[in-house]
Amino acid sequence: MGDLSPAGNVRASDVLPRRIGVLGGTFDPVHIGHLRGALEVAEMMALDELRLTPNARPPHRDTPQVSALDRLAMVECAVAGVATLVVDPRELQRDKPSYTIDTLELMRAELAADDQLFLLLGWDAFCGLPMWHRWEELLQHCHILVLQRPDADSEPPDALRNLLAARSVSDPLALKGPGGQIAFVWQTPLAVSATQIRQLLASGKSVRYLVPDAVLAYIDAHGLYRASN
Repeated sequence: MGDLSPAGNVRASDVLPRRIGVLGGTFDPVHIGHLRGALEVAEMMALDELRLTPNARPPHRDTPQVSALDRLAMVECAVAGVATLVVDPRELQRDKPSYTIDTLELMRAELAADDQLFLLLGWDAFCGLPMWHRWEELLQHCHILVLQRPDADSEPPDALRNLLAARSVSDPLALKGPGGQIAFVWQTPLAVSATQIRQLLASGKSVRYLVPDAVLAYIDAHGLYRASN
């Protein structure tokens, strides 16, 4: 098909680049901290979609406590009915460690050349980038949004200082092109962690209001994170 020029028809050249966010994690379990942070970024950055991508075997973290299928199901429960937040299960379908560079390469190959891809990282994860597999190549495929809380006062490692000096942009809304830059996004601090939730459940205490009701129902129905597991 060629470009359609009659009034009322949109030509291919008039279509705006898509804006896609990616938030990975073990989501063991997914909780309101993950979800509220994701929604804030999706709205602020006017993303077309933000993909929550559960890790299968994260190389730099302990093995998740529950199965990949359970973690995937909980994330799907959590985002049901939220149009901007979607679940991308591709890392759970690979029988190897979840390297972010592999995921970004696959996603980029599926997108148009000028579509924007944004990788969301917490401050601690960002500071650990020099330990990641092929970390120097990440910005070839995406922009990086560093989610930093106002109480974060640690300094980035030396290996990142030059990268920040060369690639950081003060305004995340000013990020141009399909990738290659870094910006910081200030997040509302929510003192919630998956570790805390697992500990509460193991001791028989309630985690209501720390996870969405649908996730709590799934945890209860499947007896997840109980002391007997």
